[in-house]
Amino acid sequence: MDEMLMMERAEILKAFGGRLKELRKQKKWTQKELATKIDVRFSQLNKYESGLHAPPPEKLVELAGVLDTTVDFLLTGNADEAVPLHSPRLLDRFRALEGFEPDDQEAVIKLIDAMILKHRVEGVFGASS
Repeated sequence: MDEMLMMERAEILKAFGGRLKELRKQKKWTQKELATKIDVRFSQLNKYESGLHAPPPEKLVELAGVLDTTVDFLLTGNADEAVPLHSPRLLDRFRALEGFEPDDQEAVIKLIDAMILKHRVEGVFGASS
């Protein structure tokens, strides 16, 4: 493998590892917790997140499933807007909201945005304060 290909592979693995780590942290899981969920050793998951190794295809599929994302996003960072909601209750409510007047939809969107912001702030400052 020539040097250019090796450098490109290293960059891809590093970016993959960063996305994997970020998704794991969004779930508030430790590396050991995620490793258990996909049945790999902690040390192996650490190598994935560090960009030292790539998981085999079947583990990529498992990772995408437990992290509620796509293999495409894990590998390329391309977000697939067609990924369905995994909560049937949320999906039912969003479908119902599509029939609302635009002003009512906007009010619900603002409420959701406020809740998301609250959650992020609590995550930064800790909910215990």
